[in-house]
Amino acid sequence: MNSYQHVSDHERFYIWQARRTGSTQVQIAKALGRHPSTISRELKRNTYARCHMYTYYWARQIVQARQVCANWQKSRKLTAELAPVITQLIRQYLSPEQVSGYLKKHHALSLSHETIYRFIYSDATRHAQLKPFLRQGGKHRRKRYGSGARASSIPNRGCITERSNEVEKKTRLGDWECDTVIGLDRKSVLVTVVDRASSADPLTW
Repeated sequence: MNSYQHVSDHERFYIWQARRTGSTQVQIAKALGRHPSTISRELKRNTYARCHMYTYYWARQIVQARQVCANWQKSRKLTAELAPVITQLIRQYLSPEQVSGYLKKHHALSLSHETIYRFIYSDATRHAQLKPFLRQGGKHRRKRYGSGARASSIPNRGCITERSNEVEKKTRLGDWECDTVIGLDRKSVLVTVVDRASSADPLTW
């Protein structure tokens, strides 16, 4: 059985247009590759109650308002007594995901890692204090979907899976491996170049 996936904005726009042209819920579901109950649920939950009308713009507003309410409910779980506990765990270099697991295992508290991230970022002073203990340098995370592929800008780049089998054997000279390490100050850079078949020390610049 396939897991349920929320209706996207693109699907909401199609539902709105299809309803305006008289399409039935079954026809809309077939066009979108969805179950008819999914379309029925979308129409019931996100129809503007005052005029009993479903539009793309109202549906988006209703969904966003529901998400804000859900996030507020989640934030209520993070009490004043729990805040110093989370801070202390972060200072021990535990990631928010690990902190969430620790609280659930040892304190029977269900607190998502997203809530912990919001707790860290919600206060500038707290964020500055905890930033050295975060594994990603305290950068705000962003959603990957909808942002396009993060492919390298190197022209005519080749995938590592396309390299010759001879490279894997490490029997010939001239097959190089490179790696780049960027310092915490984002200014110093270390580049390492190693010949896979040579036992010589790597070259660094």
